[in-house]
Amino acid sequence: MTENKIKQILINGRMVGIVGWEEARQKVSDTHNKKGEEDVKKALLAAIASKNYIPAAALDDYGQALLREFKKEQGLPIEEEPPAGLRIAVLGAGCARCGQLENDVRELLAEMKIAADLQHITDAKQIAAYGVMGAPALVINNKVVSVGEVPPKSKIRQWLIEAYPPPLK
Repeated sequence: MTENKIKQILINGRMVGIVGWEEARQKVSDTHNKKGEEDVKKALLAAIASKNYIPAAALDDYGQALLREFKKEQGLPIEEEPPAGLRIAVLGAGCARCGQLENDVRELLAEMKIAADLQHITDAKQIAAYGVMGAPALVINNKVVSVGEVPPKSKIRQWLIEAYPPPLK
Protein backbone atom coordinates (compact mmCIF):
# COMPACT_ATOMS: atom_id res chain seq x y z
CA MET A 1 0.00 0.00 0.00
CA THR A 2 1.40 3.40 -0.96
CA GLU A 3 1.44 6.19 1.55
CA ASN A 4 -0.53 9.28 0.52
CA LYS A 5 1.91 12.08 1.27
CA ILE A 6 0.69 15.62 0.84
CA LYS A 7 2.83 18.05 -1.14
CA GLN A 8 2.21 21.78 -0.58
CA ILE A 9 2.17 23.70 -3.87
CA LEU A 10 1.64 27.43 -4.35
CA ILE A 11 -1.41 27.99 -6.56
CA ASN A 12 -2.64 31.54 -7.11
CA GLY A 13 -0.78 32.78 -4.05
CA ARG A 14 -2.17 30.10 -1.74
CA MET A 15 -0.59 26.92 -0.50
CA VAL A 16 -2.66 23.91 -1.59
CA GLY A 17 -2.13 20.33 -0.42
CA ILE A 18 -1.77 17.84 -3.27
CA VAL A 19 -2.04 14.08 -2.72
CA GLY A 20 -0.01 11.76 -4.96
CA TRP A 21 2.55 14.29 -6.20
CA GLU A 22 5.52 11.90 -6.07
CA GLU A 23 3.74 9.24 -8.12
CA ALA A 24 2.51 11.79 -10.68
CA ARG A 25 5.94 13.42 -11.01
CA GLN A 26 7.64 10.04 -11.47
CA LYS A 27 5.07 8.86 -14.01
CA VAL A 28 5.39 12.05 -16.05
CA SER A 29 9.19 11.99 -15.81
CA ASP A 30 9.26 8.46 -17.19
CA THR A 31 6.74 8.92 -20.01
CA HIS A 32 7.04 12.59 -21.03
CA ASN A 33 10.77 13.16 -20.84
CA LYS A 34 11.12 14.70 -24.31
CA LYS A 35 7.63 16.18 -24.71
CA GLY A 36 6.62 19.82 -24.66
CA GLU A 37 5.41 21.79 -21.66
CA GLU A 38 1.73 21.54 -22.67
CA ASP A 39 1.92 17.73 -22.80
CA VAL A 40 3.68 17.62 -19.43
CA LYS A 41 1.08 19.97 -17.92
CA LYS A 42 -1.82 17.86 -19.24
CA ALA A 43 -0.24 14.64 -17.97
CA LEU A 44 0.39 16.14 -14.52
CA LEU A 45 -3.18 17.44 -14.33
CA ALA A 46 -4.59 14.05 -15.31
CA ALA A 47 -2.46 12.22 -12.75
CA ILE A 48 -3.20 14.67 -9.93
CA ALA A 49 -6.94 14.88 -10.72
CA SER A 50 -7.29 11.15 -10.06
CA LYS A 51 -6.60 11.75 -6.34
CA ASN A 52 -7.51 15.43 -5.84
CA TYR A 53 -10.48 17.66 -6.52
CA ILE A 54 -9.57 20.39 -9.00
CA PRO A 55 -12.27 23.02 -9.65
CA ALA A 56 -12.98 23.38 -13.37
CA ALA A 57 -12.44 27.14 -13.18
CA ALA A 58 -8.96 26.60 -11.72
CA LEU A 59 -7.64 23.97 -14.15
CA ASP A 60 -5.24 26.36 -15.87
CA ASP A 61 -3.94 27.72 -12.54
CA TYR A 62 -3.37 24.19 -11.24
CA GLY A 63 -1.69 23.20 -14.50
CA GLN A 64 0.71 26.16 -14.35
CA ALA A 65 1.54 25.47 -10.69
CA LEU A 66 2.08 21.75 -11.26
CA LEU A 67 4.29 22.44 -14.29
CA ARG A 68 6.29 25.00 -12.28
CA GLU A 69 6.80 22.48 -9.44
CA PHE A 70 7.75 19.73 -11.91
CA LYS A 71 10.32 21.99 -13.60
CA LYS A 72 11.71 23.06 -10.22
CA GLU A 73 12.25 19.42 -9.18
CA GLN A 74 13.83 18.63 -12.56
CA GLY A 75 16.30 21.50 -12.09
CA LEU A 76 14.87 23.45 -15.02
CA PRO A 77 14.55 27.26 -15.00
CA ILE A 78 11.22 28.53 -13.67
CA GLU A 79 9.39 31.71 -12.81
CA GLU A 80 8.36 31.66 -9.17
CA GLU A 81 4.82 32.71 -8.37
CA PRO A 82 4.88 35.63 -5.95
CA PRO A 83 3.02 34.69 -2.78
CA ALA A 84 -0.14 36.65 -2.08
CA GLY A 85 -1.30 37.55 1.39
CA LEU A 86 0.70 37.30 4.56
CA ARG A 87 3.76 35.15 5.15
CA ILE A 88 4.29 34.54 8.85
CA ALA A 89 7.04 32.58 10.55
CA VAL A 90 7.40 31.65 14.20
CA LEU A 91 11.08 31.02 14.90
CA GLY A 92 12.07 28.75 17.76
CA ALA A 93 13.17 25.25 18.67
CA GLY A 94 9.72 24.13 19.75
CA CYS A 95 9.56 25.21 23.39
CA ALA A 96 6.25 25.95 25.13
CA ARG A 97 6.58 29.69 24.48
CA CYS A 98 7.16 29.07 20.76
CA GLY A 99 4.05 26.88 20.66
CA GLN A 100 2.06 29.54 22.51
CA LEU A 101 3.11 32.21 20.02
CA GLU A 102 2.15 29.99 17.08
CA ASN A 103 -1.25 29.23 18.66
CA ASP A 104 -1.90 32.92 19.38
CA VAL A 105 -1.11 33.86 15.77
CA ARG A 106 -3.24 31.00 14.41
CA GLU A 107 -6.20 32.03 16.62
CA LEU A 108 -5.94 35.68 15.58
CA LEU A 109 -5.75 34.76 11.88
CA ALA A 110 -8.90 32.67 12.23
CA GLU A 111 -10.68 35.34 14.27
CA MET A 112 -9.75 38.07 11.78
CA LYS A 113 -10.51 35.80 8.79
CA ILE A 114 -7.08 36.36 7.23
CA ALA A 115 -5.49 33.77 4.96
CA ALA A 116 -1.77 33.46 5.62
CA ASP A 117 1.14 31.13 5.09
CA LEU A 118 2.08 30.33 8.72
CA GLN A 119 5.25 28.33 9.33
CA HIS A 120 6.99 27.28 12.53
CA ILE A 121 10.71 27.17 11.76
CA THR A 122 12.81 25.08 14.15
CA ASP A 123 15.98 24.61 12.09
CA ALA A 124 18.84 26.62 13.64
CA LYS A 125 20.36 27.54 10.25
CA GLN A 126 17.06 28.88 8.94
CA ILE A 127 16.50 30.83 12.18
CA ALA A 128 20.01 32.29 11.98
CA ALA A 129 19.26 33.54 8.45
CA TYR A 130 16.78 35.98 10.04
CA GLY A 131 19.51 37.33 12.32
CA VAL A 132 17.63 36.71 15.57
CA MET A 133 19.35 35.57 18.74
CA GLY A 134 16.34 34.88 20.95
CA ALA A 135 13.29 32.66 20.88
CA PRO A 136 10.52 32.78 20.19
CA ALA A 137 10.63 35.26 17.33
CA LEU A 138 7.83 36.40 15.05
CA VAL A 139 8.40 37.34 11.40
CA ILE A 140 5.65 38.90 9.27
CA ASN A 141 6.32 39.33 5.54
CA ASN A 142 10.07 38.83 6.11
CA LYS A 143 10.19 41.53 8.80
CA VAL A 144 11.17 40.50 12.33
CA VAL A 145 8.59 42.12 14.63
CA SER A 146 9.29 40.37 17.95
CA VAL A 147 12.20 38.50 19.56
CA GLY A 148 12.48 36.70 22.89
CA GLU A 149 8.89 37.06 24.08
CA VAL A 150 5.30 36.08 23.46
CA PRO A 151 3.77 39.47 22.73
CA PRO A 152 0.22 40.23 23.85
CA LYS A 153 -2.47 39.30 21.34
CA SER A 154 -3.39 42.98 20.98
CA LYS A 155 0.13 43.74 19.72
CA ILE A 156 0.11 40.76 17.32
CA ARG A 157 -3.31 41.91 16.04
CA GLN A 158 -1.85 45.38 15.39
CA TRP A 159 1.08 43.92 13.42
CA LEU A 160 -1.30 41.76 11.36
CA ILE A 161 -3.49 44.76 10.54
CA GLU A 162 -0.45 46.80 9.50
CA ALA A 163 0.88 44.00 7.30
CA TYR A 164 -2.43 42.94 5.73
CA PRO A 165 -2.95 44.91 2.50
CA PRO A 166 -6.77 44.85 2.10
CA PRO A 167 -8.93 46.74 4.58
CA LEU A 168 -10.05 44.62 7.52
CA LYS A 169 -13.68 44.48 8.56
